[in-house]
Amino acid sequence: QVQLVESGGGSVQAGGSLRLSCAASGYTYSTYSSYCMVWFRQAPRKERERVATIYTGGKVAYADSVKGRFTISQDNAKNTLYLQMNSLKPEDTALYYCAARFGRDYGCSRVSDIGYWGQGTQVTVSS
Repeated sequence: QVQLVESGGGSVQAGGSLRLSCAASGYTYSTYSSYCMVWFRQAPRKERERVATIYTGGKVAYADSVKGRFTISQDNAKNTLYLQMNSLKPEDTALYYCAARFGRDYGCSRVSDIGYWGQGTQVTVSS
């Protein structure tokens, strides 16, 4: 059974940095010929939105709001997904979720595209 466990959230001041991690179990990247690993976030009273995606082969995609500030990466040997967040802004405050979809290496930008979710980790950025 696939499990995704996020860590690394916390409280920082604007301009600061955090690195989120997502430890995956129940599968390895080599198990699937195609996949999307995604970071979503959801702020209070807002819809869950895609932040960043990494596809089979390492192609990445970002929401316009985080381009140039956030970097998604993965360590296949550790089965771990990362999100490096720099130059954080108060509007980045949200619950951040790790997510996965197997058998696809395109899209994965909508909640309905996702097969597996982590429990979320809170990021709070103060001004």
